[in-house]
Amino acid sequence: MASSVSGAEEVRVSALTPLKLVGLVCVFLALCLDVGAVLSPAWVTADDQYHLSLWESCWKPVASETWRCSSTLGTDWQIATLALLLGGAFLILLSFLVALVSVCIRSRRRFYRPVAIMLFAAVVLQACCLVLYPIKFIETISLKIYHEFNWGYGLAWGATIFSFGGAILYCLNPKDYEDYY
Repeated sequence: MASSVSGAEEVRVSALTPLKLVGLVCVFLALCLDVGAVLSPAWVTADDQYHLSLWESCWKPVASETWRCSSTLGTDWQIATLALLLGGAFLILLSFLVALVSVCIRSRRRFYRPVAIMLFAAVVLQACCLVLYPIKFIETISLKIYHEFNWGYGLAWGATIFSFGGAILYCLNPKDYEDYY
């Protein structure tokens, strides 16, 4: 920890710890995974005949080569799922920006708690989204063929897990660890 003396007042400058750096990387990865999940065309797939994303539902009749698509924003649960995921992604983006700014500013400690709180809020929003989605999907959409939750849904879980990891790392008390670096 570096310190400088100006008059009788001591100003403490905290070093960026590896824990906070790893936390920043976790938040960045969560943000990237969220973007992938939101843009993914495949949250649910079924035998190359059906694809469901957050934005549209597409199916291909057996006798046809063309896909028919319709918007998924007509049902309340799909709008709620999208809103929860986008709300979590916005909080992750905001926490990433605050964490990035805190790297550039000398007094970082005051930014740790807000970043952690925003990340925990994002985890709650996204976990609600990821629990709501399969429950309502199975309840409302009856596919007579085998279907599975695909990579878009998995990316959203990955973003939630990385957000949780980043939140934990930003919760660790910097006073206890910065002296070692």
